Order: sequence, then structure tokens, then C-alpha cells
Amino acid sequence: MEKIFNNTQVAFSLKSDTELDRAYFLFKMIANQPLVRIGTAVTNFALKANLPVEGLIRATVFDHFCGGVNEVDCLSVVDKMYTKGVSSVLDYSVEGKEEEDQFDAALEMTLKTIEFAKERLAIPFAVFKPTGFGRFELYEKLGEKQTLTPEEQSEWNRVVERFDLVCKDAHSKNVALLIDGEESWMQDAADDLVTEMMRKYNKEKAIVFNTLQMYRWDRLDYLKKLHEQAKKDGFFIGMKLVRGAYMEKEIVRANENGYSSPICASKEDTDENYDSAVRYMIEHLDLMSIFAGTHNELSTYSLMELMQQKGIKTNDDRIWFGQLYGMSDNISYNLAANGYNVAKYLPFGPVKDVMPYLIRRAEENTSVAGQTSRELEMIKAERNRRKGK
Repeated sequence: MEKIFNNTQVAFSLKSDTELDRAYFLFKMIANQPLVRIGTAVTNFALKANLPVEGLIRATVFDHFCGGVNEVDCLSVVDKMYTKGVSSVLDYSVEGKEEEDQFDAALEMTLKTIEFAKERLAIPFAVFKPTGFGRFELYEKLGEKQTLTPEEQSEWNRVVERFDLVCKDAHSKNVALLIDGEESWMQDAADDLVTEMMRKYNKEKAIVFNTLQMYRWDRLDYLKKLHEQAKKDGFFIGMKLVRGAYMEKEIVRANENGYSSPICASKEDTDENYDSAVRYMIEHLDLMSIFAGTHNELSTYSLMELMQQKGIKTNDDRIWFGQLYGMSDNISYNLAANGYNVAKYLPFGPVKDVMPYLIRRAEENTSVAGQTSRELEMIKAERNRRKGK
């Protein structure tokens, strides 16, 4: 397989020199772990204290990792990326809300992004998080098979209604819908609900996609069991595969509560688990559609090779590659330039509300070995290439 991800001219073709300099500055900052921790604390404090830092955040970290403060704001970024064949997934990244009216607002926003996606080729997917539609503790209680109080039951019924409304809308508008994965101790209830939606709305093809976080050692077995259900009940499986975003939290909780960690023993085990799930899905493309959400070059090459071996077209609509906006442009833009389906997750929302998301991204970058240094190498290589002109 020809190595294509080192082409920085393609990777950064949309970035001006100034934007490239900003990216270099940001990843230099993120590479410094103590600085990330201090910066996170200071930013949180400043925002809570209503200090005037929004402009600074907006001009630096926000504009690098986010599409805008609202969905309309994102369109110029969407259109710009699509000139290079890179699609967008509009991701309303407001986290940690707990009130019914906030869940309804997230529902309205998701319906709005489905409508956006219906009208634009550049937006092939909509997305939401399970806890955007209902309280974390409710999922947790259900996952632990506890009995809900009558109030909690009616609250849960509203969560189910929100899921159903969105999936039904996506199905009627023929827009694929990604449902993100979250912490393992709330995921069982979310999985059951998403499977119900697949059973209902994935009769002709995969519209509803669940997410498997492959740093969990049990997820491949889960996929195989779901496959058996799908064959029996006659529905298609849509699955976004990622390595996972809550590792430290998962390990800490397992230690504190004295249960064995759901996380693979090593990075190598996680990589193998991820690639095994990809192989399994490719073997069963008759019933499955895959959204490979990864910043890992080897896993990406591995999927490309599998497609080549099996004579699967690069633009087969059952296979999508996905990365986050502001990261791994060398993968996204080079994939698109070679005819593959690729979509960037494009987070948006008010600066203040999106900060928890941005902080998680920064922390994730510092904890994923090599991610930040790889970004920096690529940016450096492109700056040198431009200077050498």
C-alpha cells in the first residue's frame, strides 16, 4: 500500500500561513502537559468568573477545533472543506447538561442538523450523544438493572421519545445518524436503546449508527452478538468504531469500586481489538456499514488494504473514515484526494458551553502517545516546504 499520509501540501492546502502558525503554536502548547493542566484550570476559572477571555479562546483554540458558535456559523468551514472532498459531521458539543429543557434544546438542535444534512451533500451524517437527551444517572441505573421510580420511568420514557423522534426523522430524510459512545457504566442502557432504534429504522440499510469504543476488551464480542440479532431480526448494523475517549476515568472508577477494568491491558491490545472489529465488519458488509473514527495511520492503511484486497470501491457508501476537525489533516485530506469517503467531526456551540469538550480534546491529545508530536512534525514539514518555495 502506497504511503500517502506524508503529503503535507495536500494535508494543509486549506490553511493559510497564519492558520498554520496558529496550529503550530497550539500543538506546542498541548505538547506541554503541565501547561495543559494550568491552562485548563485558568480557563475554567476565567469563564466561571465571567472574565473577558472568550475572544482570546475564540481566536485560538476554539477556531482551530470548532466550526463556529452555531450551525449557520459552520457553513463556511463545511463548504471550504468540501472543495477538497472532505465532508462534515455537525456536532453540537455542549456537554454536561442535566435539565429537561436542555435535553429538549439538544433534541431541537439535532433535528436542525438532520435538516441541514438533508439539504447538503457536504454533510452526510448527523450526530448526538445519549446524555444530550437524558440524565447520565438514569442510564446508569437502568444499566445496573435497578428499578426506576415512577418519576424516573416517565423521565426515561421521554428519553426514549427523543431518541425515537430523531431516528424517525433521520430515516424519513435518509440521513445517517451517529450516536456517540460514553462511559461504560452508562453504556449498556444506551446500547439497548440504540439497538431498538436499529431494529426499527435500519430495515433497508444502516441509518442509525451506534459507537463501539474499542479500548474496551468486550466490544468485539458485543458486535458479534449484535450481528446474530441483526441476522435473526432482519436489520442492518451501522457502527462507528473508535478507540475511546474516557480511559483515565474508566481505570480510576474500576480501581475505586473494586471491579476489573473494562479497558484493554495495553495500547497494543487496543490496536488489535480495533483492527479486529474493522476486519469483522468488512467480512460482513452485506449487513454492516462502518464509520472508522481514527487518527491512527496504521489502522487507516489497514482498512484501505482490506478494501483493496476485497475489490471494494474507495467510495463505497458503507465505508467512511472520520477524524476530528483541527486534527490529523494529513489523514483526512489525503484520503479524500485518493477518492475515499471521509468526514470531519465539526464541533459547534457557544464558546463557554463547548469548553468542556475542548478541554477533553487537549487532555486526550496529551495522553495519546505520539498524537501531538505527529501533528507538530506535519505542521513543521509544511512550514519548511512553504519557506523553501
